[in-house]
Amino acid sequence: MSTTQLAPGDDGATTSGALGAGTGPASAPTYAEIQRSAEFADLRRRFRRFVFPLTALFLVWYFLYVLLAAFAPGFMGHELFGNINVGLLFGLGQFVSTFAITMIYARWAGRTFDPAAEALRARFEAGRPAETGRLAETGQPA
Repeated sequence: MSTTQLAPGDDGATTSGALGAGTGPASAPTYAEIQRSAEFADLRRRFRRFVFPLTALFLVWYFLYVLLAAFAPGFMGHELFGNINVGLLFGLGQFVSTFAITMIYARWAGRTFDPAAEALRARFEAGRPAETGRLAETGQPA
C-alpha cells in the first residue's frame, strides 16, 4: 500500500473538465463559485418552495394521526365496516401519502429541477458561468 503526500491546502480533488475527472485545478469552477451564481440561488429557491410545503403538510398529517391515536382513542377505534376502524384507515393513509409524495417529488424533480441543475452544471463545466448577482458581492441572496 502506498501513500500520497499532499501539499498544504490540497484535498486531492481534481476540478477540471468533468467533475472529478481532470488534471488541473484552475480550469473548472469550484462549488463556491457555482453557489454564488444567481442561477444556483434560483435553483435552491425553487427546490425549497417545492419541498418545504410538502414536508410541512406531511408532518401535520403525521402528527394529527399520532395525536388522534393518543388523545382520541374512541374516534380512532370507531368501526366503519366490519373490523375496519378509523385508526386503521389513517394508518394506511400514512403509507399512501408517503408513496404519493415520493411520486410527486420524483416527477417534479425529473421534469423541472434535474434539467435545470444539469444545465447549470453543463454551463459551468463548459466555462460559461451564469451571472453571479448580489450573492457573490455581499454574501446575501438577491
